[in-house]
Order: sequence, then C-alpha cells, then structure tokens
Amino acid sequence: MTPDIALFLAQDGIVNAAIYALIALAIVLVFLVTRILFVPQGEFISYSALTLAAFNLGHVPATIFVLLVGAVASAVMSALRERARIGRLRLAPGQVGLVIYSVILLALVQWVAPTRPPQWIAIPLTLAIIVPLGPILYTTLFEGIARSSNLTLLIAAVALHYALVGVGLLLFGAEGARTEPLSDVSFSLGPMLVSSQSVLVILATAGIMVLLFLFFSRSIQGKALRATAISRAGAKLVGIRPSEAGRLSFLFAAAIGAVSGVLIASLTTVYYDSGFLVGLKGFVAAIIGGLASYPLAVGGALLVGLLESFSSFWLSAFKEVIVFALIIPVLLWRSLRAPHTEGE
Repeated sequence: MTPDIALFLAQDGIVNAAIYALIALAIVLVFLVTRILFVPQGEFISYSALTLAAFNLGHVPATIFVLLVGAVASAVMSALRERARIGRLRLAPGQVGLVIYSVILLALVQWVAPTRPPQWIAIPLTLAIIVPLGPILYTTLFEGIARSSNLTLLIAAVALHYALVGVGLLLFGAEGARTEPLSDVSFSLGPMLVSSQSVLVILATAGIMVLLFLFFSRSIQGKALRATAISRAGAKLVGIRPSEAGRLSFLFAAAIGAVSGVLIASLTTVYYDSGFLVGLKGFVAAIIGGLASYPLAVGGALLVGLLESFSSFWLSAFKEVIVFALIIPVLLWRSLRAPHTEGE
C-alpha cells in the first residue's frame, strides 16, 4: 500500500465514520433516556434519502402519507391512553396540531413535488416529513410499554424495524435511488482529491455535535433529558415527564437520521433496506461507547469507519465481517468489567 492509497482510504473512512458517529449518538441518546435499543434508527436514513430522491424525480414522496397516517394513529393512541387514565377521551392539543401539520404539509408537497424543486427546497421538505416520524413512533408504539423490561422494549424495536423495512419496500420498491450532489466541486489537498460533498458531511456532523452539546448544556429541555438519562425516578420527582423526554429523544433521533440520509443520498445508491446495514455499524460504535458515553461512541465510529475502509482494500470480501467482529472483544471486555443485573 502506497501512502497515497492510505490517505485516500483514510479520507473515505473518516467520511463514513462521520455518518456512523451521528447514528451512534442517536442510539445512545434514545437508550439513555428511554432504555430502548432503537434498532430501526437506520430506517430514518433510507426513508430520508429516498424521499429526497422522489423530490429530485418530481414525484410526490410516499412518506408524506406515512406521516399523515402516523399522525392520526398517534392521536388515537394518545386519546385512548387519556381515557384509560381519566375515564374519558381527550385529544391533546399537540396531537391535533400534528394532524393539522400533516394535512397542510401533504397539500404543500403535492403542489411542489411535480415542479422538481431545487435542493434548497427539497431538503427542508424532506426533513419536515421525516423528523415528526420520531415522536409519532414513540407515542404510537413505545409510550404504552415504556415501563416494560429491556427485553420487551428490544423485541418491540426489532418488530418495528421489520415493519418499517416492509413498508419501505411497499412504498419505494426494490430499485435503489441516488440524488443530485449538494455540491460537485472538488479540490486537491496534497496528493488527495477531496470532494466538497465529503467536506460537507464532516462539517455537518461536527455542527450537529456542537448543537447537541449546546442543547444539553445550556437549555432546560436538554438538562431535563440529561436528568432523565441519569435517573428516571429522580427526574419524575422533580416534575420531568418521562413521556415528554421520550418523545424529545425520538425527535432528535429522527432529525439526526433524516440529516444523515440527506448527506449520504448523493454518495451512494440507497435502497429501501440500506438503512439497516448503516445503522448496524452505528450500533457497533455505540456499543464501543458502552451505550453511555457520547465521546467514546464518536471514537468508536471513527474506528469502525477506518477499519471498514482499510478492510475493503486488504480483504474486500470480508470487510463487513471484520467490522461486525469488532463488537465481540468489546462485549467480552464489558461483560467482565461491568456488573449486570437480571433483565439487562
């Protein structure tokens, strides 16, 4: 291997690591706040990328109908829980607002999509469709079983993953799609040819990390999420509602997944099930961080990205095996070091 090839592989690995880092942060955030190992995190990526691709082709993305149906289902489930709690049906204003938002967005998308909007319009519309799916999924599927065991929550997350993959096949078909690049400018950096799209991915990842740090350290909502992550019982004693914290963590997970989908949509062809493999590598990074440490998860993502990139050069046929095998020594080490309790 020449130094030039090593630099090229390192560049490719760092760009991939940036995406895995975002996924790992989302998985750690959701797990700390809700105890849910959110297996379907990758589906936000594939849904986002394929929604943006639909806008590029001038089609109305089918995900807008998923949003509308999900908003109605979320409102119904919320009303049923209120009836069980207070004895009568009551629609929360936020749920009514979500349904109205979905209807307005549906009308806007049906008007704009056939005109093949430019990226600066298509990307905000894509985020507007995908991001609300996070709290919708939490309210509809997880809020009612929030006090269940970790195993029950994991089974529900796995079932949701398979359901979303099936819905993705129904909505988008088996054909993959690739979007227009956000920027096609390239420049030389020493012996390397660097694309501005790669730089944009790294800068976007760094920007999101800074925003998350400011949110968790400076805002009341961020401190509430941190308190819930440290102790759910203690957070309830000081007036923090676990359901609100759960919805907020899912909102962040969906937002991170949607941005990740937009970033990789022009780098590779995305299929309805592509999100699972990408999400699984983010999961490996999160496990390296112990599902508890954001900096270690980011470091794990960098390790996964570089290992994948160099493995593709030396042992291309086994690169996925090598990446996923990385989790075995980490789990063994953590199993020997960390005490565990029944149900974990």
